[in-house]
Amino acid sequence: MRDSVTVHMAASPDKVWALLSDVTRIGEFSPETFEAEWLEGASGPAVGAKFRGHVKRNGRGPVYWTTCKVLTCDTNREFSFGVMMKDKVVNTWGYELAANGEGTDVTEFYDLAESLPMKLYWAVAGKARGRTNREGMRTTLERIKAVVEKA
Repeated sequence: MRDSVTVHMAASPDKVWALLSDVTRIGEFSPETFEAEWLEGASGPAVGAKFRGHVKRNGRGPVYWTTCKVLTCDTNREFSFGVMMKDKVVNTWGYELAANGEGTDVTEFYDLAESLPMKLYWAVAGKARGRTNREGMRTTLERIKAVVEKA
């Protein structure tokens, strides 16, 4: 249960990286997560760092906080985090960057855990949620693109 969207940005990987790895800026880009903050003394991206995101599901609600843990932090290449439920990752979100000509191809992806609850959820709501996720990823990437290409 994985999907992704790729957008080319006329900006270097380091400019893109600076925006997407700073979770405190997610509210500028995401249609669902409107703010985030580092937790437990973390102040920036590093494997194992935790943060929490304030989510407005589907842009309408419900509104809730979710705790996340950075899983991959490969500067200018990949940043991913797991959405946590207790000590388990239930969903992974991330970005992959690839230099391409004068810019960067940026891929946002999600990958749901292969657990029974997630399989049941996807069987019931998967088509609609998948469409919402794809639209949200495209919106997020287009908003990041607008910022990095203006800079």
